[in-house]
Amino acid sequence: MEPVTHLLTGACLSRTGLNRHAAYTTLAMVVAAELPDIDTLWSLHGPVSGFEHHRGITHTFVGIPFEAAAVVAAIYILHRWILHRRQQSGSRRLTEAPVRWGLLYLFALFALFSHLFLDYTNNYGIRPFFPFDPHWYAASIVFIFDPLIFALLLGALVVPGIFRLVGSEVSSGVGSRRQPFAARGWAIAALLGIVALWILRETQHERAIQLAMAQSIEAPPFVEKLEAQPAPDSPAPAEAPPVYLQAQRVLASPDPLSPFRWYIVTDFGPLYQLADVDSKQGSIVPSQAIQPKLNPSPQLLAAEASPLGRAYLDWSPMPFITIDKDDASVGSARTVVEFADPRFMGDTLLLHASGRTPLTGKVELDAKDQVVGQTLDGRAQSH
Repeated sequence: MEPVTHLLTGACLSRTGLNRHAAYTTLAMVVAAELPDIDTLWSLHGPVSGFEHHRGITHTFVGIPFEAAAVVAAIYILHRWILHRRQQSGSRRLTEAPVRWGLLYLFALFALFSHLFLDYTNNYGIRPFFPFDPHWYAASIVFIFDPLIFALLLGALVVPGIFRLVGSEVSSGVGSRRQPFAARGWAIAALLGIVALWILRETQHERAIQLAMAQSIEAPPFVEKLEAQPAPDSPAPAEAPPVYLQAQRVLASPDPLSPFRWYIVTDFGPLYQLADVDSKQGSIVPSQAIQPKLNPSPQLLAAEASPLGRAYLDWSPMPFITIDKDDASVGSARTVVEFADPRFMGDTLLLHASGRTPLTGKVELDAKDQVVGQTLDGRAQSH
């Protein structure tokens, strides 16, 4: 998920009542809820390095205990500094809740788990068991930014403050006292609303996959030629019967606005096809364009062996790979192998605001099939 949703989730989890049991709970959970994304610093070494390490060790069950310890250690240093300042000023009261470092560690760990789970719900996925198991897991039920989830979390934090402001103006402050741990009900209601949305999206996601798996398509001419290979001496048939391809695998990616609209990519064996699915109406609108799978070639093998190629094939379950030997941007003497992921080809403005398919990588090869350049989303990896 995008960073603000993670931060709001940490704050809402704290507001459910956890902040009553240990001082600095909200601070610890907000920081911890976003901390795994510190792996974006790998992008300083270039886009390919950032892509290779994104959602790596900081998004694993191995990494988060150390991240929780780092959060608590940083807050402990802050606590000692605040305590020193308060002692100098003569103030006695430091926090509303008691200082409990062990409990604060557990709360930070809980917030870190929330980050992993939120990232698991979208279609990019995570590797929670890395480095022991590099497999990617993705529920693919929520877009990277979900407006409804964002609104629920933000509302749970903002609306109670507005009500308190209105209430204080009505009562004029007579006999009123600020409640330090208010708005617990709002936070719980928002989180329950998000769980209900997840359940709805999960059921519709499964329905979309079932609809897509029931498809069969007539094979295009290049596939029919591969299927029908008569012996050299056998007479040619008068008219070959059509060849039909059955769906073998399906990936369904969510729409950011509707839980009933899904962007489908179906593996039909020798080719992939995109489609839009309305899980409520039970309708499928396939794309006219198909993506054939490439046969091994020296250029393809060289691109797949590059750092970008290895990272891309490790992450993408159905990569769209094309080879262009006449790319004007690099000259006719070079070959460009392009990697794209169909999970990010859905017809939504949030994906294509930049005019290109997100997470598109290119590997440039010279006349000897040596890697001379790598780009991701138009950004070049320096050597």
